[in-house]
Amino acid sequence: MDNFQIETAQNVSIQQQVAGIGDRILGYLIDLLILGAYWIASIYLLSAFGLDSNTNGSINIYFMLIGIPSFLYFLLLESFWDGRTPGKAALGLRVVKIDGSKPGFGSYFVRWLMRTIDITLTSGGVAVFTILLNGKGQRLGDIAAGTTVITERKKVQLSHTILETIEEDYVPKYPQVTVFTDADMQKIKTIYTEARRFGKHNVILKLSQKLSTTMQVTPEETPLSFVDRVLKDYNYYTQE
Repeated sequence: MDNFQIETAQNVSIQQQVAGIGDRILGYLIDLLILGAYWIASIYLLSAFGLDSNTNGSINIYFMLIGIPSFLYFLLLESFWDGRTPGKAALGLRVVKIDGSKPGFGSYFVRWLMRTIDITLTSGGVAVFTILLNGKGQRLGDIAAGTTVITERKKVQLSHTILETIEEDYVPKYPQVTVFTDADMQKIKTIYTEARRFGKHNVILKLSQKLSTTMQVTPEETPLSFVDRVLKDYNYYTQE
């Protein structure tokens, strides 16, 4: 799965993970199963009330209760459920704007209109081909609407936790790190990791100054080495 970076209106960089093609297909199949169950249940209930689909009046009722909701299923659910359908929600998927802003009804409407070309008329062939070539998880409808589908399921790795790898003979330097909580240290590590990844040295400098002030120490290391030392020292004292 590809990652892409968006810049919010507040100049905050956010890494988003594009949903895999397999997850998107599976989510779509789940939605089709839900629609199929809705059709069967609706037809059964209408038949139980003696409504024959062969009469003109009954055809109108069938169309209103089954046809219209099914036709607008994806448009209405994505619009009112923050870019989700039951299939997407089950797999942790969501429609977002490629520039980081929240999609409006117009964006969902464009995606929905293009669904005919992307999926209906081509059995999904155009959508799959476009997504694989695009690199940002966009089918034609997404390209036209400026959207994509992301996964919100995170794989927990050691780098995503406060845990740090330290040597058996590691000697800590700053016992003052115990003034922080696990939540504090998680935020510190997140900021530090992102700043290193994107070369934001000014962020690391400010973080170092904030830490030294809170701990009431005067670092002898460089800002980068000091923050790294704080993370390791915290793990040493709290994981004993």
